[in-house]
Amino acid sequence: MGDGSITPRFGNMRALLGIVAGAGASYGLYKLISGGSFKKNKKSAPGVRSRESSEVPLPAGSLLARVSGLDVVCPRPVDVASGDSIQQSSGNLDPQHLKMLLSCLVTSSNPPDRCRILLTLGNSAAFTVNQNLIREFEGIHIIAGFLSDPLAEVRVQTLNALNNLCMNIQNQEQIKVYVPQVLELIEMSPVDSDLQLAALRLLTNLSVTDKHQHWLKKSITLLLSLLVVSKEALQIQASKVLVNLSSNPDMMDDIVQAQAPASVVLLFDSRTATAVLLRLLTFAGNLKAWRPSVQVADELRRTQDCLFRVMLDESSQLHSRLVLLLSHPDVEIQSQVARILT
Repeated sequence: MGDGSITPRFGNMRALLGIVAGAGASYGLYKLISGGSFKKNKKSAPGVRSRESSEVPLPAGSLLARVSGLDVVCPRPVDVASGDSIQQSSGNLDPQHLKMLLSCLVTSSNPPDRCRILLTLGNSAAFTVNQNLIREFEGIHIIAGFLSDPLAEVRVQTLNALNNLCMNIQNQEQIKVYVPQVLELIEMSPVDSDLQLAALRLLTNLSVTDKHQHWLKKSITLLLSLLVVSKEALQIQASKVLVNLSSNPDMMDDIVQAQAPASVVLLFDSRTATAVLLRLLTFAGNLKAWRPSVQVADELRRTQDCLFRVMLDESSQLHSRLVLLLSHPDVEIQSQVARILT
């Protein structure tokens, strides 16, 4: 396998590549606004552990539930110069081919080729052995370098590859440092675009455990804003991240003081998609389980537009809207609402 360094190897590069498509329209989202500071309440009651936090199992070798689902296109272990390629399991991809793909990615000046290389690397990263090899070959940093690529399709495939690589605990240690850049991509990208969805999927995987959630402290306002301006697919993904974060009592102080659009409570409505509403109710349940001191609650009430005032204060519309949801036709929604109210 050699010393693990990346040595450029050419020949017919297309023997290594898959197929990809991309998308997007234009959109702007207001900048993150930091919430007011207040004394931390270290005696906060533990939040309700969310179902979302258990959706992605993290033990090594069992993280395939979050793979991209894209077709895998890999080289067979034959002469690359022949131009012959087949579709097969990425588990059979040899270390030399991963090295070759990373070398081609570094040297390629052709955007479509970069997309195909990233797609193939991302698919190969659905397997633990390849996740480890890509990390050992310094591939995570090579791949993450394309988060700033000028072409949206390349950025989407970069995020997809990092998403699969993120299903490895050791890889998360390297990927976490790119969270600020990923948040910036979400903020500046077209709403409901493939790029936003790919970025949120990456943040969902990174926030499954408590270990790296502090990197997302400044994302709360952005996530809440996306909830009120996006369609169902993106609402689901944003709410997954919020549920993961709110499942950690140590994150609650940052969550409740984050600036939030007042219209977020309007989503607690029978017209909201059931899949979205179930996650929002889990998020609300986690918030309701938090018990601030009187002093902290008073300070939060003086913080304009913070999430505490929007969803938890006595003046919030949330309680009355939850009562209306007791008659929702979905039994699980009824059950969640009753649990929150009691």
